[in-house]
Amino acid sequence: MPLKILYEDVSLLIVDKPPGMPVFREGPGEGMYVAEALSSQYPELLKLGEECRYGIVHRLDKDTSGVLLVAKTKEAFRYFQEQFKERKAEKTYICLVVGALKEKEGVIEGKLGRSPNDRRKQKVFADPAIESAREATTLYKVLKEFSEFTLLEVSPKTGRKHQIRAHLAHIHHPIAGDKLYGFKNQPVPQGLERQFLHANSLKIVTENGKGMTFHSELPEDLQNILNALRIN
Repeated sequence: MPLKILYEDVSLLIVDKPPGMPVFREGPGEGMYVAEALSSQYPELLKLGEECRYGIVHRLDKDTSGVLLVAKTKEAFRYFQEQFKERKAEKTYICLVVGALKEKEGVIEGKLGRSPNDRRKQKVFADPAIESAREATTLYKVLKEFSEFTLLEVSPKTGRKHQIRAHLAHIHHPIAGDKLYGFKNQPVPQGLERQFLHANSLKIVTENGKGMTFHSELPEDLQNILNALRIN
């Protein structure tokens, strides 16, 4: 199946990434990945090569769905890459977390680096002497409360690996269904087969200076989970 394209012009594509598909090949036997699927739909992206990551400006985790920006030219790739690096691109995510948060809005700050206990994970380090850890900031806002879970809108102000997942686990509210960052014996909504994390919107400034915002609707599998939960 071809990837769903939310928007396209001469210099960029906005992809609605499905869950369960890695952005790049992560290992043998992974099946189709986004870069491969895109190059089949848009063979011209192959000309950008590995140096420009075949146009893919940023990443989403394998089981995270939603808005993904792809540049169609090397010039556009460098332009948008710089916009992300300077933190001018604004991203929002929708996620369901375990438990009830005390504050309806908040900021999570904590330097992130690779966990010494599990190399697959990122960990918050309080020690400023850990040079490999990098500053990370995540904003959150409560959207809806359920009996055992809370629906959040989350805005990462930095772009660290697994940032949202690691930060929410750090404040003891891991994302529902997250097998890597979740806690032992934490509740999981019936029928949820992946982490409840969706890239809901992306706001950028195009090369001609126009501000644009792109949205991806909550996928059916996640919407069905919400519909089945009991409101607190």
